[in-house]
Amino acid sequence: MRRCSVLWCVAGIISMGIGASAANPPFTKLAEIKIGGAGTFDYLTVDPAAKRLYLSHGTEVVVVDLATNSVVGRIADTPGVHGIAVVPGGRIFTTNGRENKVSIVDPKTLATLSKVEAGANPDAIMYEPKEKTVWAFNHSGGSATVIDAATGKVTATVKLEGAVETGQTDPGLGKVFVNIEDNDVIDVVDIASHSVSARWPISPADGGTGMAIDPATHRIFVGGGKFLVMLDGQTGKVVSNVPICEDTDATSFDPGTKNIFVSCSDGHITVAHMDSPSKLSLVQTIDTARGARTNAVDPTTHRVYVAAQDYPAAGAAAAPARGRGRGGPAAIPDSLHINVYGQK
Repeated sequence: MRRCSVLWCVAGIISMGIGASAANPPFTKLAEIKIGGAGTFDYLTVDPAAKRLYLSHGTEVVVVDLATNSVVGRIADTPGVHGIAVVPGGRIFTTNGRENKVSIVDPKTLATLSKVEAGANPDAIMYEPKEKTVWAFNHSGGSATVIDAATGKVTATVKLEGAVETGQTDPGLGKVFVNIEDNDVIDVVDIASHSVSARWPISPADGGTGMAIDPATHRIFVGGGKFLVMLDGQTGKVVSNVPICEDTDATSFDPGTKNIFVSCSDGHITVAHMDSPSKLSLVQTIDTARGARTNAVDPTTHRVYVAAQDYPAAGAAAAPARGRGRGGPAAIPDSLHINVYGQK
C-alpha cells in the first residue's frame, strides 16, 4: 500500500473515530463474490429493482444476483467495456471502448439486440429520465452521444472539450453535468438544447473522475485528486469539501442514508456524509483492496460493492498505474471478485 499523505492520514484518523459511533456503525466486509478470471475491469452498476449487479470485465459484463451473491449470466461481445446503464423496465446499454460503440441488450436473455455508433472511446454511461434517453460519454472523443432509449437511435451529439469522464443528470433542473478530467471543471449541458451552458471549476478537487448527484437537494458530488467536493447544482458554487483516499475513480451516493462513497486504488473507500446541503463530514475510511477503484451502492440495502483482484505478496506494495485495474504487477489468475460492505 502507498504511503499516505499527511492530509489523508489525518482524514483517516478523524473518519475512524466518527465511524465508530453508535449512531453510525462502521462499514465492514460482509461477503466476497467469486467472479473468476483476471484482467481489466471497470464500472459496477446496481439495478435495485431486479436485484442485480453488473460488472464490466474486459470483453464481457458479468451479471450477479444480489439475493444469492452469485453469477447468473454474462453479456458477451462488449470489447473494452466500461459503463453499464439500466433503463427502468427496459434494456441494458453498455459502452464498448475498443470498438467505439454502445451495445443494446435484452435484460432477460442477455443477448445483444443491436449496436450503436458512438464517439471515440465511450466510457461512462447513464440513463436520463426527463427525455428518456441514454447518454454515452466519449472519453477521448470530446463528446456525449445521446440515444433514444426506446428506439435505440442516436438523437444528438453533444460537443464537450477535454477528457470526458462521468456524467449525472438532474431532471428537475433540466441539466446534465459532466466531469472534464483534464480541465478540472464540470461541463453543464442543457438537456433540451444539448449544448453546454456553463463550465464550473471543482477546486480544491482536481482531475474529477467519479460523480454522483442528489437531485432532491440539487447537490453534485465530485471526487478528484485529494478532495471530494459538493457543488450547488443551480449556481456551480463549491459549498463543502472533505479530504479523500488516493487515486480515486468512482463516487456513489446513497439517497437513503446521505452517505457518499469515494473509492481509490490505494485500497480504501472514503465514506462522507451530507449533513446538510452546505456541509459534508467524514464518516469512515473502509479498507478494501489494492486497485479497487470503482464502486456501486445499492440504495435498498445500503450495501457497497467494489471489484478487486489478488496480487502476489511481493508486489503488494506497488500501486497500479491509472486505469481501473490496469497496470502494475500481474494479478493472480482467476482471482477477480467483488467485495461487499455494509453496516451491521
